[in-house]
Amino acid sequence: MDLYKYENELYAKGIKYIGGVDEVGRGPLNGPVVTACVVLPKDFVLEGLTDSKKLSEKKRNEFYEYIKNHAIAYAIGECSPEEIDEFNIYEATKIAMKRAISKVQKQVPLQHVLIDAMPLELDIETTSIIKGDAKSISIAAASVMAKVTRDAMMYELDKKYPEYGYKNHKGYPTKKHIEAIHKYGLIDGYRKTYGPVKEILEKTF
Repeated sequence: MDLYKYENELYAKGIKYIGGVDEVGRGPLNGPVVTACVVLPKDFVLEGLTDSKKLSEKKRNEFYEYIKNHAIAYAIGECSPEEIDEFNIYEATKIAMKRAISKVQKQVPLQHVLIDAMPLELDIETTSIIKGDAKSISIAAASVMAKVTRDAMMYELDKKYPEYGYKNHKGYPTKKHIEAIHKYGLIDGYRKTYGPVKEILEKTF
């Protein structure tokens, strides 16, 4: 797969500032959905960069530092659990993406945005690419930035509440995670509209 195909087509049209956008955390029961927008230089090369889920944690962390140090611009966007409950996860993801894009627009004059799967209504041109994190170098970079950022939040939560096992499940609804919330109850940050959380709340009240 040519990870530079989409970027090279845009560079050929004279477009210089291309943002890659991706999200992490649509499925977890706890915490925000996190997005990243990354603008890479034309000559950017990072051997092995692909969809962050396919990388080891060690490799992701290494790539995170490299991207952070070599990107022209990057920013993180979030939507809180309360906003997810209010707007639904699909809309909240779009809001978080727009927040990341908006922050990048304050750093560079973005001309085009490549987005993983989701359509976005913006004041600049966009291209939505299914499985974009495996097809575009910019989206792959955003995938790494978002994943490492969100995982760090889950590690902090794990330090505070080790009995929930956040370092292992990162908030996703694993069997052990659901058993833990049944045993210890709900802490702050749970998405109240998500099935397993909703069930506990219905039993409590």
